[in-house]
Amino acid sequence: MQSTLLEQGVMLMLVGMGTVFVFLTLLVASMFLLSLAVHRLLPAPIDDFASDEEIAVITAAIAQHRKDHP
Repeated sequence: MQSTLLEQGVMLMLVGMGTVFVFLTLLVASMFLLSLAVHRLLPAPIDDFASDEEIAVITAAIAQHRKDHP
């Protein structure tokens, strides 16, 4: 039995869309697993707050920059 051109086109479309769907599903799953591995292996970031002196220096530097470059 010979299939029509329309049937071949639909079959090609379904195979192509299926391939893309499977690839994207595998990509999402691998990214999720990689995210879990990174969170497990790397330590949590340390909350290092700036001291009052550092904040004053940064504020002065920004004020000076804004004064020199209006």
